[in-house]
Amino acid sequence: MLNKLIAPLALLLSLSAIAMAQDDGLEDLKDISRVTPVVRVYQAVSPAVVYIQTQVRVQSRPGYSILGMGSTTHMQAGSGTGVVIHEDGIVVTNYHVVRGADPTHLTVSFVNDPTVYLAELLSFRESDDLALLRIRGAMQGSEPVNLHSSLQGNLKPTELPAGPRTKFPTVRLGTSGDLMPGERVIAIGNPYGQTYTVSEGIISGLHRDVEVGGAFRQKFEGLIQTDASINLGNSGGPLLNVHGEMIGINTVVNTAAENIGFAIPVDRIREVLTEHLFPNAQSAWLGFDFEPGVDFRVARVWPGSPAALAGICQGDRVLKLAGKELTDEASLLQAGFLVRPYQNMEVLVESESGKRVAKQLTPWNRVEGIVWEDFGMTTSQSQGSRFSYLLVDELRPDGPAAELGLKKGDWLRAAGFVVPNQGRRSIEFRNAKDLVRLSGALPSGGEIKSE
Repeated sequence: MLNKLIAPLALLLSLSAIAMAQDDGLEDLKDISRVTPVVRVYQAVSPAVVYIQTQVRVQSRPGYSILGMGSTTHMQAGSGTGVVIHEDGIVVTNYHVVRGADPTHLTVSFVNDPTVYLAELLSFRESDDLALLRIRGAMQGSEPVNLHSSLQGNLKPTELPAGPRTKFPTVRLGTSGDLMPGERVIAIGNPYGQTYTVSEGIISGLHRDVEVGGAFRQKFEGLIQTDASINLGNSGGPLLNVHGEMIGINTVVNTAAENIGFAIPVDRIREVLTEHLFPNAQSAWLGFDFEPGVDFRVARVWPGSPAALAGICQGDRVLKLAGKELTDEASLLQAGFLVRPYQNMEVLVESESGKRVAKQLTPWNRVEGIVWEDFGMTTSQSQGSRFSYLLVDELRPDGPAAELGLKKGDWLRAAGFVVPNQGRRSIEFRNAKDLVRLSGALPSGGEIKSE
């Protein structure tokens, strides 16, 4: 009888010992923190990531129109990701995310925030697939509460009425100049509408050239390759390092393979922001460009521009613009919103010799400035008996328009241009904004031909 009891007891003690050993192992695991670098980065950065929703009007396919009504159009939903780079609600994303979006149906929302905000497209650079948005206000039913009355010129951007939010979390911009293959990276986005999804991987390669097909063929150069999971809907979202700094914007995925995604490097994004998106978002044009970086040193002054007339020179360092001290990209953006076309303003500059001088400058309209900068001419709109056209008013002798053979008094109806690896396109001119559209659509290496 005793032997019969000893065997089960021994087995029980043996199992208990094994369980205790397992418990001891699990206890040791409790010393390992569940809060990994990926968790910390997500917690810190996800509040600055937005879920973008759009409605785009598209033409119905032939043969599928409503009987008796001919061809029809319908609204098609789209979505993507963006990231806030300025607390006043300035968002950077891919242009293809918002291309053709109905302005009344372009919205953004945030993680753990039920509010839906109406946004507007400020500027874009199609050749770099980047766009700048501004959050206008919180939606209440079908009507937005406008947080930026400055759109009507009533308030400065920093003087916002009360609302669900008037200031927004921002992402910290890192650098892509020291990236290493094998370095761990984190992506946050909204793939297939699965909002605020986080994935991790490594940098698989650098300086990748990628050509994208489809309706809008495009070639990208110098992209970051990553194996972090990136899918449709991740476009416009941040690629981050383990310090939580944005090192790129996810833009392209190879759908024919797994774990091959690409991001635009943040240093290129900075260049496009400073040289194109920030200036193009303003209503005024000053007539000079800055050198890369945040030193705010003048790289170029356009002949005949407001800056040239004010006596601003290449090499000058701009200290204040419209009363706003320039310290970083955000301060430059804020100062730009304070500048109004044809309203005299003061620019404090420091010459290369160290002398500080306040210059008086009268900006042009932004559209006029871009046409002068990119084409070297001023134009006015004219109406013929059957069509409208642009009349060439003034020409810059060293400008592209003069090199093309245009003369004062010529009229322009359309232009054709050739994009490498994409073929020929054309744009009709109804007003000067169509010239701006041509400039934004033409990548480096494109060739313009008069028509």
